[in-house]
Amino acid sequence: MTIGLTLSIDAMGGDHAPDAILAGVNQFAHENPQARFILHGDQAVLVRLLAGLPYAETASEVRHAADIVPMDAKPSQAMRKKGTSMWNAIASVKAGEAAAVVSAGNTGALMAIAHLQLRTMEGLHRPAITASWPTPKGHCVVLDVGANVDSDPDQLVDFAIMGEAFARALYGMERPTIGLLNVGSEDVKGHEDIREAMRLLRLYGATLNLDVHGFVEGNDISMGKTDVVVTDGFTGNIALKTAEGAARLVGAFLKEALTSSPLAMAGALLASFGLKKLKDRMDPSSSNGGVFLGLNGLVIKSHGGTDARGFANAMAVGARLAASSYMTQVADNLLRLSAARAAAQVQAQATAAAEGA
Repeated sequence: MTIGLTLSIDAMGGDHAPDAILAGVNQFAHENPQARFILHGDQAVLVRLLAGLPYAETASEVRHAADIVPMDAKPSQAMRKKGTSMWNAIASVKAGEAAAVVSAGNTGALMAIAHLQLRTMEGLHRPAITASWPTPKGHCVVLDVGANVDSDPDQLVDFAIMGEAFARALYGMERPTIGLLNVGSEDVKGHEDIREAMRLLRLYGATLNLDVHGFVEGNDISMGKTDVVVTDGFTGNIALKTAEGAARLVGAFLKEALTSSPLAMAGALLASFGLKKLKDRMDPSSSNGGVFLGLNGLVIKSHGGTDARGFANAMAVGARLAASSYMTQVADNLLRLSAARAAAQVQAQATAAAEGA
């Protein structure tokens, strides 16, 4: 997977950068000795930290960036500041020096700068951010989770195409099932745009050989009712943050219960192996690494507050996608979708003409 792989790293992005970022690079480098990294940030600081991280130090090239993008910066401000660690990290992907960029920095700024430099793939309305949701079966791919506050029916169809290809590339799913998030599973539920999106998804899905399940509700995401769940960025981001908060709350309740008495602590000790497995599955770091889908280059967004393990997991997402045929699959499906949309428009015009005659 990592033969010849080079990842571009925004070493200064994130709440705990650069320490947690470099520690994550070191962990990933230890597990993937053939991978190489371009680290963008304050050269003096990075070189000093790398001295205590032998795996990362051996595999990394440090490139100085005199400025950073603050976590609270507005996207419009970040786009005007060329030469930041984030800007330079994305530029390395644009120049073909790296297969993917990984950053834990400001999400809005990362999307804006990536969009400016890499542009969207031909035939695509807007890019989207995806998240991998743990389920009893493995993972559910959810998008959009924050790139677009609202999305029209055509854009939701685009998201379905990208999410389906992403699920096949990252998780090896042969024919992922697709659901459209709604307030109910019945066809009559939801507002007009969401019902139109389902009509289009079924229409074009037949042409593209997509497995369209239908509408799904919020509780269906975690239960893995479908492999891909499509929604707008406003709803998706709220759902994602709600699920992460619920996971942390359950973890806190569980810890409180298991330390409430000597008997409970003894029981926890006996069940320590199973409890560790549960903790790992509930930890948001285990599924860290949202991907900006639809750009002419791979951009991986790590949680801003990630630790080393979480950042290494985000890097692993970039590595798996870089080694897959994801970009080709999406490009091919977008071309087929454009043809299907054109054919549908011609048919609609012909029908309207016949009815008017």
